[in-house]
Amino acid sequence: MGILKMAWRNIGRNRRRTAVTVGAMTLGLFAMVVYMAMMEGMLNDMEETIVEIDLGDLQIHAPTYLDDPSLYTVVDDVDALLGGLDAAGFRASARLVGAGLAAAHDSAAGASLRGVNVEDDARVSVIPTRLAEGAWLDDGDPFGVVVGRRLARSLNLALGDELVVLSQATDGGIANDLYTVRGILGTVSDGVDRAAVFLTEGAFRELFFMPSGAHEIVVRKPDELDLDGALEAAQGLAPGLDTRSWRSLVPTIATYLDSARAAMGIISAVVYIVIAILILNAMLMAVFERIREFGILKALGVEPRQVLALIFVESALQTGLALVAGMILTVPMLWYLSEFGIDTGALGGVTVMGSTFATVWRASASSAAFVIPTMTLVVLVLLAVIYPALKAARISPVEAMRHQ
Repeated sequence: MGILKMAWRNIGRNRRRTAVTVGAMTLGLFAMVVYMAMMEGMLNDMEETIVEIDLGDLQIHAPTYLDDPSLYTVVDDVDALLGGLDAAGFRASARLVGAGLAAAHDSAAGASLRGVNVEDDARVSVIPTRLAEGAWLDDGDPFGVVVGRRLARSLNLALGDELVVLSQATDGGIANDLYTVRGILGTVSDGVDRAAVFLTEGAFRELFFMPSGAHEIVVRKPDELDLDGALEAAQGLAPGLDTRSWRSLVPTIATYLDSARAAMGIISAVVYIVIAILILNAMLMAVFERIREFGILKALGVEPRQVLALIFVESALQTGLALVAGMILTVPMLWYLSEFGIDTGALGGVTVMGSTFATVWRASASSAAFVIPTMTLVVLVLLAVIYPALKAARISPVEAMRHQ
């Protein structure tokens, strides 16, 4: 108890030294927490964007569809499959995919035609919320379509304009019809922006003379299942079909995200080393400035282990003050960064390998963002104080009294 009182008095006796030491720790903690939260937020946002916009957590196709996409290769008995997935806690929607020519005014372009169930698709995708103009599909307007941003620009389309779609139907005949643009999407992804034309499921089936089946089933997993567990469960519900996770569907992006997380760990290690040097310098200054004081204590009969304990208790008290100050600074900052983020819209958004991510960079205020930097700070302080504490404990009183 005497050491605790002495340590508390010592850190209050030289307020400038204490302020420098605590300030170094506080700055280190603040930098570590904010950096980790921002990087984790960016990577989480990338993954969520990939899943929420178009791919879903999982997709189910006919066995050969992904290797050789064809209008004729479909998943049969879709209603039974969707019912089984829904009963197991999954959210799923069947989609129809075709290719054709879209023409308006004096221009034409290749188009990716996508038929969606308006109600089901809203449960697995956020594309309906990414409209720049107009409204999303409506079953009550079967001839209304929604087009990608860049396709609308290349065809000079505006809301209410007519769009001619030309392709080949499943019966071998010509599939063509006239539609009206009811919505234009904002930035979604390279493929959607450049060529997508969204139709209602009924309009797509009528255009391509396709009464049944679906080309892909987009699936969102229950929150309590991880991706691997959800994949295994979905494969059990869709025997004989090709069920894959988003990581298998876009392995390049999955590898990029894994590499980015590994790079974040390396950068974090570098940041921690810099902070450790800063803290070590502050602790060395705090101890070596008091060498003569420790010499007097030892001359008065204080044992080396007591000097060692005194320095460690002082460091613990200063670390506690730094943790409190760091949280006071960090919590409001993380609240702001998680709620409002940093708007990168002026840079035109972020596109990685064909996927466009949100223009607002938000922090992820998870428990790990606080716990890991806090524990790291404690370990860094412990390591930084060992050398100067041992030096002070082992120095002889005569040598300490002569120390300059």
